[in-house]
Amino acid sequence: MTVEPANFAGQASPVGHGFEPTEGPLTDEELQLAFRNRGMPLEAMRYDTTPSGLHYLVIHWDIPDARSDPWTVRVGGRVRRPLELSLASIMERPPQTVRVTLECAGNGRSRLTPRPLSVPWLFEAIGTADWTGTSVWPILQEAGLHDDAVEIAFHGADHGIQGDEEQDYGRSLSLDEAERPEVILAWAMDGRPLEPQHGFPLRLIVPGWYGMTSVKWLSSIEVLAEPYQGFQQAVAYRYQSDADDPGEPVSRIRVRSLMIPPGEPDFFTRSRFVHPGRVQLTGRAWSGDGPIDRVEVAVDGNWHDATLEPALGEFAWLGWSFDWLATSGEHELACRATDASGNAQPIEQPWNYQGMGNNMVQRLTVTVR
Repeated sequence: MTVEPANFAGQASPVGHGFEPTEGPLTDEELQLAFRNRGMPLEAMRYDTTPSGLHYLVIHWDIPDARSDPWTVRVGGRVRRPLELSLASIMERPPQTVRVTLECAGNGRSRLTPRPLSVPWLFEAIGTADWTGTSVWPILQEAGLHDDAVEIAFHGADHGIQGDEEQDYGRSLSLDEAERPEVILAWAMDGRPLEPQHGFPLRLIVPGWYGMTSVKWLSSIEVLAEPYQGFQQAVAYRYQSDADDPGEPVSRIRVRSLMIPPGEPDFFTRSRFVHPGRVQLTGRAWSGDGPIDRVEVAVDGNWHDATLEPALGEFAWLGWSFDWLATSGEHELACRATDASGNAQPIEQPWNYQGMGNNMVQRLTVTVR
């Protein structure tokens, strides 16, 4: 099945998220996506784990209706013993709970110029939760991988059209990634059954990777003898310089820190106002490439080390704080993190065609009254 793409002043393109970048105002389509796919208010970083109703949310098409039929997951492809597993049988397997910070790969997209057209994220496409499930790898071992197996594809029950292609949502992992014990089939979030928007009744959780990899409403697992060529892997979620560039695949979360906006906001502009004196600045930092080694805070361009709290888990954010002696006037605040692999947030972000992995430093203008 194919569809005609919408015509944005002659800029239609089937590549990636669908349309050529623009320097114009937000489109009706972007606003529609922004209502369906919501971010976490940054003040919710005060919670170690994000309440489920505040956790960021991406739904590519419609939420599947999983209320009636017994849910099963098929395991097939290059396996010796194809499986069809009921949800109950999956939940009988050895459970584990993993605290994971998830982030959308498009977080920060709308800060790029020209702006790639898709969900117009600023900073808020993040959240941390305790996910309970069972490791994927023992299930694959039970199915028995053929010697030519190279990747594992995971498919969800959500179905729709993107880039002129009708498809189920799907992503893949290498065997080495799938073998990690913390890669789980999750049935609970923060000790409760998954909510419909978060993948009820079963989803994949891949700690350390951007959220597009953690397939929701999981319905099948396919062992492949060659790299997966599904749209969400081969076309979408890639670092591209332009529409013709095949690009590089998006994978692990780039190092990032964010600050809880201090003081009080103006309703419409969200501009911040604080009183003179000691102001404690706080926030969170995380990376898919290792622990956070350092967070720095800048006041009007002068950088200082923040105080780090203990990490909340191998794959979860940590808290940081910095005491600022606020003086009257307007000030610019910023924060940046460095991880144990030596990755640091950029001051300015190199542009990319799909608007992926934009982890440049957050800047806030604050008025001290």
